[in-house]
Amino acid sequence: MSIKVTDACIACGRCIDECPFGVITLEGDRAEIGAGCTLCGACAEVCPVEAIVIERGQQVQRDPADTKDVLIFCEQWDGIVAPVSYELLSVGRSLSDRLGSRLLAVILGSQIREQAQRLIPFGVDRVYCFDDAQLALPHEERYVELIVNLVKEIRPGIFLIGGTSLGRSLAPRIATRLGTGLTADCTGFDLDEAGNLLQTRPTFGGNLMATILCPHHRPQMATVRPKVFAPPEPVPGFAGELVEMAVPQDLPSRTEILSVTAGAAEEVNIADAEIIVAGGRGMGDPKNFALLEELAQLLGGTVAASRPVVDEGWVPYARQVGQTGRTVKPKVYIACGISGAIQHLVGMRSSDLIVAINKDPKAPIFQVAHYGIVGDVLEVVPALIAELKSQGKER
Repeated sequence: MSIKVTDACIACGRCIDECPFGVITLEGDRAEIGAGCTLCGACAEVCPVEAIVIERGQQVQRDPADTKDVLIFCEQWDGIVAPVSYELLSVGRSLSDRLGSRLLAVILGSQIREQAQRLIPFGVDRVYCFDDAQLALPHEERYVELIVNLVKEIRPGIFLIGGTSLGRSLAPRIATRLGTGLTADCTGFDLDEAGNLLQTRPTFGGNLMATILCPHHRPQMATVRPKVFAPPEPVPGFAGELVEMAVPQDLPSRTEILSVTAGAAEEVNIADAEIIVAGGRGMGDPKNFALLEELAQLLGGTVAASRPVVDEGWVPYARQVGQTGRTVKPKVYIACGISGAIQHLVGMRSSDLIVAINKDPKAPIFQVAHYGIVGDVLEVVPALIAELKSQGKER
């Protein structure tokens, strides 16, 4: 989009008064629009002679060769497929069934043919496998080159990538090369009547949920945070096929990966915990987290926290649940003194069983909880601990 002032301008100055950003001035007998214009259109609306014109770019029409197929990037490390890949296969199968299309997957690495074959029972109609020694390490330039060429060849309508460190690096590069849009950190998908992908993600710091469409470009690309969707159950005997892709020996490489060194292990990986006892600002004091530690120990779980207490330094960041922390999907999630801001709910609402303890009966956390206890967390948690101990549940 662009904006211009035509020769019809009569220098009346009405646009200057109307501009909310103060970027319009009079230069001689014509208005001039300076830097900082947001194309809001306020000036054009008040111009009495229609001398201000906003030019909108033409919409790009989709190529008839584009398909409705759904493509999933299946990430692997050392021959082990990342869990988020299976989660994406689940949502991808659901979307492809509704579209009446195929579910496709692409996997890259070295000596991964067997792992690629194992993807088929999860509902994959076709797996594209790039298996070559050049791909033994996750070289992003090479990955991008091969994936971009594949997408141009098979022309999927939807392309989903896990929101891991690797996926978040690959996705924008691929989208740029393909000239399409990219929605990051999606938490939900749907389809409109025209078959466009409705991509839902938190926005404005997690205070709102936005639904984004990409109706004029393909593929529709999105990254998805791990632990948002449940992985599918394998279907023995599913009739999919493995396509072994040729890997050129002159792949582009401006950099060379010498080695990959694992970082120091985190204090705790809450994403893998089956039972989580999480505390919020309602705990009142960092010393009160000792109660949560005791409760978690009795249940065989681990302690997590909401962002406010992490920001206060009560709990380390590795234990933060939410939009800017970890997404978790435990069997049991006990929220203690957590009000339930959307930023936090995004990270835990997929838990199998949610128990909320809060003294405010109108707290948003109760809207997603399976069981709610209205009361002072500093009274309820000690009572739970005492009951567990009396039943000999301590481990």
